[in-house]
Amino acid sequence: MKRTAGGTRIGRGDLVDESLAAVLARPWRAALTTLGTVLGIATLVVTVGIAATAGNRIVGRFDQLTATAVTITPADGADQVPGLGPLIGWDAPDRLARLNGTVAAVALAEAAPGSVPQVRANAIQDPSTVSARALGVAAATVGLPDALRGRIIAGRFYDAGNISRHDRVAVLGEEAARQLGITRLDDAPAVFVGSEPFTVIGIVGDFRREQAFAAAVIVPPTTAADRLGLTGVGRVVVDTELGAAGLIARQAPTALNPGRTAEFRVAAPPGLERARGAVQDDVNGMFLVLGLLCLVVGAVGIANVTLVGVMQRIGEIGLRRALGAARRHIAAQFLVESAVLGLIGGIVGAAAGMVTVVGVCVAKDWTPVLDLGLVVAAPAAGVAVGLLAGAYPAWRAARLEPLEALRGA
Repeated sequence: MKRTAGGTRIGRGDLVDESLAAVLARPWRAALTTLGTVLGIATLVVTVGIAATAGNRIVGRFDQLTATAVTITPADGADQVPGLGPLIGWDAPDRLARLNGTVAAVALAEAAPGSVPQVRANAIQDPSTVSARALGVAAATVGLPDALRGRIIAGRFYDAGNISRHDRVAVLGEEAARQLGITRLDDAPAVFVGSEPFTVIGIVGDFRREQAFAAAVIVPPTTAADRLGLTGVGRVVVDTELGAAGLIARQAPTALNPGRTAEFRVAAPPGLERARGAVQDDVNGMFLVLGLLCLVVGAVGIANVTLVGVMQRIGEIGLRRALGAARRHIAAQFLVESAVLGLIGGIVGAAAGMVTVVGVCVAKDWTPVLDLGLVVAAPAAGVAVGLLAGAYPAWRAARLEPLEALRGA
């Protein structure tokens, strides 16, 4: 502190020292006040974060509803039953096209990861360079671009004529074409899968599902059986209309092989009821956390008010103790005061909450949904919060000695 001609001036250091001394003189009160600020800021951050998280979860749930792919595969050992033909034939897309809700379907046979032949863009093998690529190789019916939601980037996809003639043609995924250095199709480039040559007639890409086919060589099923040993259908992928996936999943085994329906494994997206329940559980859980945080903030507020009341009523406490009031009487008085504050807060809060919900629903033209059990329990919850918040201030008040309290007054 410095004295000047104009009076006394407090320096910055003195101001900081005085502030710290005042805070440290009442550490519990300062801690409760700080805790209120901490919880308030935390609630703000949590509210924004949980709102964003809830929005992301809801979007994710609805993304599940738009997942319209149904995948049918043989169960383990199903194709190895003696005396029976293949469980799934290459006519599977035609069979599934008759089902209501089918948009497109493709039957696939893929080379096992350990037996995939090397793919080269020319017949010359130069030991000094790496010309062969480890790409996926698959046989597929003509509906692959539609069923996997891809698009033809260049050229065309092979057709039924290419399949029936056993043509040595291939369609490359866009990543496979990039790795092999094939960018143009006007000069009829060829690729070698192992030692078998295939003429590239198209490039397909932008797959919205099954992105692995972007790095694959796709050939007609007849040619694959002749040249590459890919014979049996490994799986069928069906693109369905929105909401039809469950129906297709139930009917597909019968459509494919009515006598062996138990030998299929069908993977389908979750149903509407399941997704709706999951969304409701996510939202309820998120906002329950927000509600509990708000209760904690309210409890800290009651504790601060009660503690300030104890500090301001030291004289009254001392007088009551001097007249014969026991410690438990003082503690009970402050606990009851906190409980009354909590009860009033619970009643007013429940009423304000109901009015707010109804008001927002009227403004948005929504149908209000209120949990009457929660509204009825709100006053009791307020009393519980008040008792918990008032426990420490009541304990502080009960510890005061009469003589010390009267002196402090």
